[in-house]
Amino acid sequence: MPRSETATAWEPFEWVGAMTSHIVGYPRMGPKRELKFALESFWDGKTSAEELQKVASDLRLSIWKQMADAGIKYIPSNTFSYYDQVLDTTAMLGAVPSRYGWSGGGEIGFDIYFSMARGNASVPAMEMTKWFDTNYHYIVPELGPDVEFSYASHKAVQEYKEAKALGVDTVPVLVGPVSYLLLSKPAKGVGKSFSLLALVDKILPVYKEVVAELKAAGASWIQFDEPTLVMDLDSKKLCAFTHAYKELESSVSGLNVLIETYFADIPVEAYKTVTALKGVTAIGFDLVRGSKTLDLIRNGFPSGKYLFAGVVDGRNIWANDLDASLSTLQALEGTVGKDKLVVSTSCSLLHTAVDLVNETKLDKELKSWLAFAAQKLLEVNALAKTLSGLKDEAFFSANAAALASRRSSPRVTNEAVQKAAAALKSSDHRRATNVSARLESQQRKLNLPVLPTTTIGSFPQTPGLRKVRREYKANIISEEEYVKAIKKEIEEVVKLQEELDIDVLVHGEPERNDMVEYFGEQLSGFTFTVKGWVQSYGSRCVKPPIIYGDVSRPKAMTVFWSTLAQSMTKRPMKGMLTGPVTILNWSFVRDDQPRSETCYQIALAIKNEVQDLEKAGINVIQIDEAALREGLPLRKSEQAFYLDWAVHSFRITNCEVQDTTQIHTHMCYSNFNDIIHSIIDMDADVITIENSRSDEKLLSVFREGVKYGAGIGPGVYDIHSPRIPSSLEICERINKMVSVLETNVLWINPDCGLKTRKYSEVKPALTNMVRAAKTTRMLLANC
Repeated sequence: MPRSETATAWEPFEWVGAMTSHIVGYPRMGPKRELKFALESFWDGKTSAEELQKVASDLRLSIWKQMADAGIKYIPSNTFSYYDQVLDTTAMLGAVPSRYGWSGGGEIGFDIYFSMARGNASVPAMEMTKWFDTNYHYIVPELGPDVEFSYASHKAVQEYKEAKALGVDTVPVLVGPVSYLLLSKPAKGVGKSFSLLALVDKILPVYKEVVAELKAAGASWIQFDEPTLVMDLDSKKLCAFTHAYKELESSVSGLNVLIETYFADIPVEAYKTVTALKGVTAIGFDLVRGSKTLDLIRNGFPSGKYLFAGVVDGRNIWANDLDASLSTLQALEGTVGKDKLVVSTSCSLLHTAVDLVNETKLDKELKSWLAFAAQKLLEVNALAKTLSGLKDEAFFSANAAALASRRSSPRVTNEAVQKAAAALKSSDHRRATNVSARLESQQRKLNLPVLPTTTIGSFPQTPGLRKVRREYKANIISEEEYVKAIKKEIEEVVKLQEELDIDVLVHGEPERNDMVEYFGEQLSGFTFTVKGWVQSYGSRCVKPPIIYGDVSRPKAMTVFWSTLAQSMTKRPMKGMLTGPVTILNWSFVRDDQPRSETCYQIALAIKNEVQDLEKAGINVIQIDEAALREGLPLRKSEQAFYLDWAVHSFRITNCEVQDTTQIHTHMCYSNFNDIIHSIIDMDADVITIENSRSDEKLLSVFREGVKYGAGIGPGVYDIHSPRIPSSLEICERINKMVSVLETNVLWINPDCGLKTRKYSEVKPALTNMVRAAKTTRMLLANC
């Protein structure tokens, strides 16, 4: 991709304190989401590529300087991305699917890069799915035996040189070759028997070219991220790591090579594999989520190798327990040697908010309990300095005082909530009637056609709508003016859906800033940031709530808007809620009690809301669990326990509704096939689920014989692309669904909510969706 030449050099930095500190990666968006706005302006044609590159260059410069000023020794480069680091690797390897018309030869530019990420007017985007068990999404590579790999993006080398010119010698970071292949999928038309690992010898020559350029540019370290090592890998996959790094050994000679793992404990066989890799100088482990890895290290770590100890949490926002981390590090010194121990983050700080200094509205006590990315730099360096004999007593004392304050604060505990949540374990909270009988009762009441149409919940959030919410929050407009404006928006959304002839309507959620934040703002035990944005995908950022204490619902949260919307139409209007598991997984969660306990508390709060909606006459209630799969532990041995309490939490929310009340749920952008039986066990009446962007992967589970008796709506078009599908294309997709699912349970809907799209895209896409549903109904009626 093109790069900016406009950065300005500054004086090289004096390293502060111990030279034993490292950061796996850092947030890209900027403290004020500068990259988000620059990207969207560029995509809208309002600014040039050069202007986008200038914003990106300034952000990288600022990040490197911040890390250097904080005393970090091993500063990463090439962790910045215009969209996604896996997509960057696809560009580096020239692995562009043929549909994007890239002819090869030369550097991949923004046109091809963003077409792969977002699609364009003529071709769809590549599949997007969750990055391990986080809320970050990556673009899934599409590979096969005929892919011709070539060195097509010099981004890693360019950014290393850019930093060096500014006086910072960085550690260039690459997605490791084996993890890249394991995170890929076979391209369309490639047989299931094809092993993606068979491509390792085809991609290694490109990696060797990159390494050679980095060495020539003066790099002394290189970091290969191989997070798949924490997964349950068979011996063939583990052998691929041994083979790949043996092949790279001569190329990396003269470089210090760091293999970085994160997100979980590393299995014993994987630990043996990674510690024996040829040409590897250092290994990084997540010692926050991978606490059992400590035992493996204590029982044997290779002499002469560096251990990059990830003791500062990269995925949550609580201040580190510095004394506890120091104790861990001091114990590790005895195993690996004082000169071979490097203090690090557990993973990239991409998954946390940027800087606590921007949070001017948090109260002093609660703020003292937190550490965002910028503060985690200081924690890492404070620990590293202490190991070298330069302990900052004041820093450690302040940390200890904050931890003591949090443990003793009365705002954290609500005994009534804890007692109610504890009582939940005595029942499995299933509805009294089976789903087939419930669907019959609901159909008698709702009288829906075959293949009923609906949308997932949100409609476009226009600049005018955001302005109304912003002005209301700032007390610029009155509550009366706010309600009037939101009511008008709901009227327009309802009218549009009726004009389109959609069967089950939504109110469009104009009053909501975010599907989790909106509920968290109305629940006790939550607090909120002003600038605590975290990247979810591309330019999309979320502002996760912070759950600091026991959770309860002081009053109804959605009943007013749902009943108002229902009063505007005779068609069924869905009450829209976010489920307890999704609220949990998309928040920064308290770490002083099991996540399951917090989830049960949230489930009770949502249950109260469901009951109030039903009493108010709402006959269809959607409880979104978009993040159910996301929270699934990476190791199979831990998955059953998670699924048990997560599915139970969902059932708690709706276990007491009448048979005639139809409960929907929604899931998106994950691999659901391996948890389909748990999804069935949720016992929802209807599930709408992402399907089209993943190339209808979901349907394969039904082809393989899984019986699903509830209503199901596999998405018929991808809402994360500006591309508008034709009615013929949607008809073809519906026909594939009809071939594996009974028509009496099948629903027609988009992949996900429409919040990020424009009305100029939404109207024609929904028009085509409804037309396709009606066409298929006619064909079925004539069969």
